[in-house]
Amino acid sequence: MKFKIGFSGYEEEQQTAEQLAEMPGEMQPVKSVVQVRFPSQGRSYSYYNDRFDLHVGDIVFVEGKLEGVKGIVTELSRTFKIRLSDYKRVIAVADTEVKGRLYFGGSHLIAFDKDVIPYDKIRAWFLPPESEEEYAVGCDNESVHIDDPRAFGFRSEIAERGFDYYNRCKVVYISVDGESGRAIVEGSRAYELTFDYFAGEISNLTCGCFCSYHCKHEFAMLLQLRETLRMIEELYDDEYGESDYFAAISKSALLTYAMDREEKGSIVLE
Repeated sequence: MKFKIGFSGYEEEQQTAEQLAEMPGEMQPVKSVVQVRFPSQGRSYSYYNDRFDLHVGDIVFVEGKLEGVKGIVTELSRTFKIRLSDYKRVIAVADTEVKGRLYFGGSHLIAFDKDVIPYDKIRAWFLPPESEEEYAVGCDNESVHIDDPRAFGFRSEIAERGFDYYNRCKVVYISVDGESGRAIVEGSRAYELTFDYFAGEISNLTCGCFCSYHCKHEFAMLLQLRETLRMIEELYDDEYGESDYFAAISKSALLTYAMDREEKGSIVLE
């Protein structure tokens, strides 16, 4: 069964082609003072925004002591006078609009169109903007078949915890574009993973948790990748063959971030 999702709105007065042509290509920023709740911290603080057109429910990241911690706008005021020295700023907001065709794939929904759930968009749902900090990455070019993820040498306790993450759908996103793979796994926070995939072989696997050994996030991702690839081979081999690309997002993540705030629109099941 195919699952097509899109949020469609309407205006009470239909806009003319001339009016649409005059609209700016990007939404202009609207200054505001916002209350931001940080679920992982159990705290809320006020911030100044001069970069975005924010709304209640937006996922944001801020500067200051809570930089890198995901927050949600709970209150907003566009009428104010403040001392800028008293406020930190909102520095990023996530785009949670999703439009396009998604296919059922067990615990996840799968896209073969790069514009439906691209990595950069989904990354902003879970992670702050990338910093300019320098990193060192080393890979031993070890290659393991996807059907035997334990061949990477996972310790038994690591594999057990990774299996638990997999069962709890902590692997919220995976994509493979040609031979390049990316994933996001939620643990104490969200972690980015990268890997290469070719002809069933996984290599150059790394995780942003900065372990010096193969970690539980990697093991969970390998299990989810194996499940998704098997489902694609069985049900959607033609779609994958045409695009040489797929992305899979957990159903719970899509519902939480892209659909919970929607008050109008439509979902079409085919």
